[in-house]
Amino acid sequence: MSRLHVVSGKGGTGKTTVAAALALALAAEGKRTLLVEVEGRQGIAQLFETEPLPYEERKIAVAPGGGEVFALAIDAERALLDYLQMFYKLGTAGRALKKLGAIDFATTIAPGLRDVLLTGKTCEAVRRKDRGGRFVYDHVVMDAPPTGRITRFLNVNDEVAGLARIGPVHHQAQAVMQVLKSPQTAVHLVTLLEEMPVQETLDGIAELRAAGLPVGGVVINMVRPAVLDAAAVEAAAGERREAVAETLAHALERTAPSGVRRAGSTAQLVGPLLDEAREHTGRLGLERRGRSALAEPGLPTSELQLLGEGVDLAGLYRMARELRRQGWSE
Repeated sequence: MSRLHVVSGKGGTGKTTVAAALALALAAEGKRTLLVEVEGRQGIAQLFETEPLPYEERKIAVAPGGGEVFALAIDAERALLDYLQMFYKLGTAGRALKKLGAIDFATTIAPGLRDVLLTGKTCEAVRRKDRGGRFVYDHVVMDAPPTGRITRFLNVNDEVAGLARIGPVHHQAQAVMQVLKSPQTAVHLVTLLEEMPVQETLDGIAELRAAGLPVGGVVINMVRPAVLDAAAVEAAAGERREAVAETLAHALERTAPSGVRRAGSTAQLVGPLLDEAREHTGRLGLERRGRSALAEPGLPTSELQLLGEGVDLAGLYRMARELRRQGWSE
């Protein structure tokens, strides 16, 4: 099973929420998971209802069965200072470079260097072992950049090719790619059953595969239940319209304020309700086509139901249980 899980997806699909739920699912039964954020949005802290994450690994949750979830918000500037200390022993000189703004300058003019630093810190956590030779973390989950940038972000070897062909930066990129292109890694894509997210997911899968990066699975998020099919709607609009109006009248009699219970009010409501029902069945048709398209790459696919009340901490644990039920922790 993969140990580094990179989670990406089009903006608005809930990739950060899915990454957090996956970290909880993987940490169950006494395991340790590190959840990594690389975009500086502090989305993980908000989901777990905790203080903003510092540049250090901090325990933020306990999973079912006693497992632990740690979190880390990687800051490119701090990662570069660590890098300078590790390879060049700059120490105080590195901090002086920070004060002079040289670090911001370096990561701005060489964005490939920034990606090497962010992915490098994550891969270091994947490889890290304790004194007994055991991995410190059973799994590392990265809340990664959106699908449109994920291949370039992960393909750091190409990004730094023009920046450094020899030396520590080159060797760091090589070490990172050894992890990212190995069976230890899986890139998962989060999508919705809507046209643009589905197409961006398919494009992302193709780009990742072309770059030789290992694609894991697809998570279809915020799935709404199918309430009616087209046949039921058309029956309600035709021979069963009178029965629908009667049922609606009885429901209004029991629940609606007295001002709503007027003669003819139910007949006026049936039409708009049928319009909404037709819109619902039309959306179901689009979703079926989306599922069919997402099945074409041949990847494992899971679905998470829409939580109508929003995703709070309890909802996050509920999503984690569902991911476990669908086999994501095996």
